[in-house]
Amino acid sequence: MTVQPQVLQPEIAATPEFSFKVAARDGAARTGAITMPRGVIRTPAFMPVGTAATVKGMYPEQVRALGADVVLGNTYHLMLRPGAERVAKLGGLHTFMNWPHPILTDSGGFQVMSLANLRKLTDEGVTFRSHIDGSKHMLSPERSVEIQNLLGSDIVMQLDECVALPCEEKVAEKAMRLSLRWAERCKTAFGDHPGRALFGIVQGGDVPHLRVESARELAAMDLKGYAVGGLAVGEPQDVMLAMIETVEPHLPQEKPRYLMGVGTPDDIVKAVARGIDMFDCVMPTRAGRHGQIFTRFGRMNLKNAKHAEDPRPVDEQSSCPAANGWSRAYLHHLVKAEEMLGKMLLTWVNLAYYQDLMAGLRAAIAAGQLDDFIAETREDWERGEPA
Repeated sequence: MTVQPQVLQPEIAATPEFSFKVAARDGAARTGAITMPRGVIRTPAFMPVGTAATVKGMYPEQVRALGADVVLGNTYHLMLRPGAERVAKLGGLHTFMNWPHPILTDSGGFQVMSLANLRKLTDEGVTFRSHIDGSKHMLSPERSVEIQNLLGSDIVMQLDECVALPCEEKVAEKAMRLSLRWAERCKTAFGDHPGRALFGIVQGGDVPHLRVESARELAAMDLKGYAVGGLAVGEPQDVMLAMIETVEPHLPQEKPRYLMGVGTPDDIVKAVARGIDMFDCVMPTRAGRHGQIFTRFGRMNLKNAKHAEDPRPVDEQSSCPAANGWSRAYLHHLVKAEEMLGKMLLTWVNLAYYQDLMAGLRAAIAAGQLDDFIAETREDWERGEPA
């Protein structure tokens, strides 16, 4: 199948060095571009998650044609299988997965920390056993950077400790201080790569003064970008938004800001309004594999029997072939029959909607009409699909 890509960046060219420029602001929200040798990332940006060197259920050219400028690779999974050294031997992650555009890799920390009984944490790093075969591994700040360098990542994330919320303040503080020490070691290990970037990760749980301290200390390291981590890990949305508002004034205005692991369309819209530039989440792909889709009418469950005889497409106005080319009845059938094509088509629908939402946010910020765009978007979600 051939998917014709859009002309995505007619006015901005790739550059030999990593840079970020804000083109317009509307309140705290910004739109701009990250430029680097492999391409341009228009911000605000949503990064489809390619955990094991693939965005599940999608061809690379499909992902690109939807408007994605960058995808995320997962260091933990790739170090275990097929192995970073093997990927490097085969030409790096871009060649391996046939994605010649920017790639951000996470540090592996979140997945390792979630292993609980399978890992041991020290100041040196974290020792853990593979969930695949039980083999023992050590992930230190230096090894995390080495793996990401072997993969050929364009944006490298520092190794950090992420704690689940809620937690005691002393637990959040200990993890935050360890993450700061690891950030310094990651910076030393990363060295100087003008065309690539190392991002630090703000931690501190749901404790405002810890978040502020983390942001200030990381800003003093003069990294090329900053992520807000340790959110969307069990806390209510209002807590997440409060932490973004707490951190935002203490992050450099001229550097990109990345909210890790977020989220729903509503999460993204509210975070953009608070100054966040980059997002990633498995939600659109995972939901699609389970019969759930995101549309301009809100969320829709295609498992529901009401769709069994509905001849309408999901959204006839969508530019996504999966949203306008098949009936809801057919998609319902595929979901109920657990057919592979159903998972693929619904994933396509979801990623298309997420990229359309980001394009709308960028245009609204550039026009100084973000509040109107958000109000109209929320009105459509709340009104739901026409009868």
